[in-house]
Amino acid sequence: MPEKIDTNNIDTPDNSDELYERFSIVIDKGQEPLRIDKFLVNRIEGATRNKVQQAINIGMVTVNGKEIKPNYKIKPQDSIIVFSDMSPEETDVVPEKMELAIVYEDDDLMIINKPAGMVVHPGSGNYSGTLLNGIAYYLQQQNPSLSEDVLPRFGLVHRIDKNTSGLLVLAKTDKAMRQLAKQFFDHTIQRRYVALVWGDMQNDEGTIAAHVGRHLRFRKLFEAYPEGDHGKDAITHYKVLERFGYVTLVECKLETGRTHQIRVHMKYIGHPLFNDDFYGGEKIVKGTVFTKYKQFVDNCFQICQRQALHAKTLGFIHPSTGKEMFFEAPLPDDIRLVIEKWRNYINSVGKIK
Repeated sequence: MPEKIDTNNIDTPDNSDELYERFSIVIDKGQEPLRIDKFLVNRIEGATRNKVQQAINIGMVTVNGKEIKPNYKIKPQDSIIVFSDMSPEETDVVPEKMELAIVYEDDDLMIINKPAGMVVHPGSGNYSGTLLNGIAYYLQQQNPSLSEDVLPRFGLVHRIDKNTSGLLVLAKTDKAMRQLAKQFFDHTIQRRYVALVWGDMQNDEGTIAAHVGRHLRFRKLFEAYPEGDHGKDAITHYKVLERFGYVTLVECKLETGRTHQIRVHMKYIGHPLFNDDFYGGEKIVKGTVFTKYKQFVDNCFQICQRQALHAKTLGFIHPSTGKEMFFEAPLPDDIRLVIEKWRNYINSVGKIK
């Protein structure tokens, strides 16, 4: 074989919230000199010469840790890293005027506080009303010549679920997009979520390590695979913030960014997210179902009509200044009010044994 491809580093949109992943190729000793763009077109499924050259030109391909030009000729033992755009599908982004909660903006990037209920990018069944539709309009008001050809997907390098609220970073330049994508892959991005989960968690803190991948039967769902036989590696660190007996408020720190990772991991350890209708949290999981208690829980479900999950903090190194940036978004009203209701409920009925 002329090269060794590390397929364990190839990801798909099915199980990653990070839209740029990578795979590595180590060139065999017997490889003849060949232009890298031609080499990659022959080795990457669906690649075209134009796409490969664009990726090389914006620094998404490195050889031996350094950026190169499309006419670079590969040599034996070269180590090639390719950052691949894992956007789920190519869809035209139609600019739409909408309110955006912009937390921070400079020439390189934007920080957005996404509300629950908003899809991040256009895709199957959601071609309008997404966050990217609004961002496209906003950015094109600043620069009418801006198009998706100039800035692919308007710099989105990660995403969060439709019914999860919280912080997203968006790159406004190729350099920023490249640098942020690398930080996500290297797990140097700081991401902390706040979640309300069912049950009284046994430990005050811990780590969940179980692969996350598509459910083998129900393709819209994801599943934890602790033996690593399916999916991709996924690691979530958690810490208890407050206990309410029937439910627990936790902080989750992501080491990896798999789709539905926190939701799947919490279900896996027996603590599904409160009102998570995908993973069993939309029913009473802890507590005897008597009339007053059921009515109380139903009222909570009415207040927070989605999984109680919020991307609260986001930290990274600024792609131009090299300074550490850190942002925090307060809990949205629905989660905040439900937490207050549980706190008042426990104070009124006493501690749960």
